[in-house]
Amino acid sequence: MKRAVFVILAVFCLAAGSGILGQFNAAEQADYDKWEDFLKTAKVVAERQLSGAEGVTNPWVLTLEKDGVQRRALWKNVLGERIRGFKETWKGEVAAYRLSRHLGLHMVPPTVEREYRGERGSCQIWVDSWNNLETILAKKLNPPGLKVNPFQRSLFLQRAFDNLISNEDRHQRNYLIMDDWRMILIDHSRSFRTTKKFTTKLIYDEKFKEGPNFIMAELPRAFVEAIKELTPETVRTAVGEYLTDEEIAATMARRDLIIAWLDKRIAALGEMKVLY
Repeated sequence: MKRAVFVILAVFCLAAGSGILGQFNAAEQADYDKWEDFLKTAKVVAERQLSGAEGVTNPWVLTLEKDGVQRRALWKNVLGERIRGFKETWKGEVAAYRLSRHLGLHMVPPTVEREYRGERGSCQIWVDSWNNLETILAKKLNPPGLKVNPFQRSLFLQRAFDNLISNEDRHQRNYLIMDDWRMILIDHSRSFRTTKKFTTKLIYDEKFKEGPNFIMAELPRAFVEAIKELTPETVRTAVGEYLTDEEIAATMARRDLIIAWLDKRIAALGEMKVLY
């Protein structure tokens, strides 16, 4: 990640009562079930396959229509293939959305399984964002004063979530930034890894390649409590068939690493500087 992001980090302040904000808002959350049904049942009226720099997994952009409503969606069917050394699975897209919703994170767009062209795949509602992190950094844009703290906290939440799901593919185009500086996260087909590398250490900790600023420095108490309450059974209930028992066990191992890391940070700095 470019060093320009440190401009954002440098102006971070602890504004009391600012909330999480890096998420879909309450009205959008209330429409989750509606959009899930739309993604499953709406008619495909146009299609375009992405390739190359647009999407290494060659997903399809579908235009869906139902009851006079049209929305675009991204359909992906990659499963188990290794692309540039990464194992890809469309099931991770569905699992990431369901787990984000279960944890109250609300940063992943509605995503369902949908059959298309005779194959199973993930279908995610298309989010028309104002910008992504890549363009924001390239243009050296910073959030306005009242948005600085919520935006920074969104980054902390992203790191916590990616630590939990072992997503090391969070490049700058996968942070969608809305015009009010809320953050939406996309592209989770390289998540839920099970190898030792992803069950014995966190991606975002003090040893992360970009330095100690890229950590879960401050998190909502409610989110941390939701992570603590995860069990293999609750994860299975949340994600359904889209994770294997091995992937769930690996997720629980990372959950334990997150809690241990936060406990150590709280012991060093005090709870008020870590949880809000």
